Amino acid sequence: MKSSRLMSTLLLLQTRGSMTAEELAQRFEVSRRTILRDVEALSEAGVPVHTERGRGGGIVLDRRARLDLSRLEPAELQLLAAAGLDARQLDAVGLGDLGTRAQEKLEAAMRGPLAPAVPLADVLRIDSAGWFTARSHGGSDGGSDGGPDADPGTDLTALLDACRGRRRVELAYRRSGESAARRLTVDPYGLVSKAGSWYLIGDVQGTARMFNAARIRSHTALPEPALLRDGETLASVWTALLEQFSPAPALEVRALLRANRLDLARRILGARLIGVSEPEGDRVTITVACEELEGVRQLLQFGDHLQVVDPPEAVQRVHELAQQLAAAHAPAAEG
Repeated sequence: MKSSRLMSTLLLLQTRGSMTAEELAQRFEVSRRTILRDVEALSEAGVPVHTERGRGGGIVLDRRARLDLSRLEPAELQLLAAAGLDARQLDAVGLGDLGTRAQEKLEAAMRGPLAPAVPLADVLRIDSAGWFTARSHGGSDGGSDGGPDADPGTDLTALLDACRGRRRVELAYRRSGESAARRLTVDPYGLVSKAGSWYLIGDVQGTARMFNAARIRSHTALPEPALLRDGETLASVWTALLEQFSPAPALEVRALLRANRLDLARRILGARLIGVSEPEGDRVTITVACEELEGVRQLLQFGDHLQVVDPPEAVQRVHELAQQLAAAHAPAAEG
């Protein structure tokens, strides 16, 4: 614990230059006296750190010293490799080559003698793309139980351990649109984070499935080993599941929007705004992805700046909702 605290102290001082003993004590939840003993130990080990008295003083790391604090523990390397770098986003800001080199260095470090039998990057994946983007569309139940959903912060530690141990798991899982959970036996490849939600990726009787963590009611690691398909990995199965999704969301709504409200629409709708036409006069035609018909409720907040024009069922639903709003806000009858 002390060695970890000493390294963390060095990292903080290299970042900030100086900190008070009280700040460090609060950070590490130890006494001020303990911090001063840590500083003394660092100094005796040859680290150019000392204390300065007076206003603006504190514990100071000599700015002329260049400390090699870039060494990462194997577990830290695994985490960085699992998080990865989004090449598409880096290309957009001209850092694609830099990201590629950084990823290659991480992978080289992961192949060292201390590499675990099942690296974290093999069972954990971070996909930063939204669901309704050119790269992927989600939300269908074809071959998956995924799609956007609120994530209640389920503790997935035991699931990740089962993935790394290549063990089967039993889930109590509630599918979208169902009230009761079903029990399933899953051969897990790993966990994927996409658009702010976690998904368990695995096979059920040899067929790839995606399970939204928000709908997992319980999970138990079983003693028997997972029966994974030869040649398949978390990356390959995840890619295949994305390709199986419908090429379009359940409902695409077209609407006329005042051009001066387009920036507002981008902020509110985010990745659901999947199409914008060239301006025609003071209007643009926007296309909005909705998982279901009731998704048109989100468009009501644009008021008279927006007019839904297609499909007919969306126009009808907005009309009904507008009538209900008008009735609820009718002025009181005169005395």
